[in-house]
Amino acid sequence: MKAQFAMAHSKHKLDVRIKRAYLPSSTRDGARVLVDRIWPRGIKKADAAIEQWARDVAPSTALRHWFGHDPARWAEFQRRYRAELKDKAALLDALRGIARERPLTLVYSAHDEQHNQAVVLRDVLLH
Repeated sequence: MKAQFAMAHSKHKLDVRIKRAYLPSSTRDGARVLVDRIWPRGIKKADAAIEQWARDVAPSTALRHWFGHDPARWAEFQRRYRAELKDKAALLDALRGIARERPLTLVYSAHDEQHNQAVVLRDVLLH
């Protein structure tokens, strides 16, 4: 009985990763979902190994421009982006559904690996 519970419980654990679009894809990435509003510069769609482009969960154009990847604006960016995501429950649930079945890699193009929307989105999905 405990083994069945453990298997059922582990099936619901989410596996959400993040990765820059400019790094090579891997079979360990699972479902690669681009979470940028615009396509990454210099990357051919045929070479990106992107399974889904979830531009509707990306920060709004206005928020993206305001943030400008300025680490000094990081805390406020997170707050504003989380507020935008509150209206996207169905899209978030769909991403969680993928992450329950196999690894989900949120692909982003920002140079800053610590201050970008994929970091926030992963946290939202996991909590």
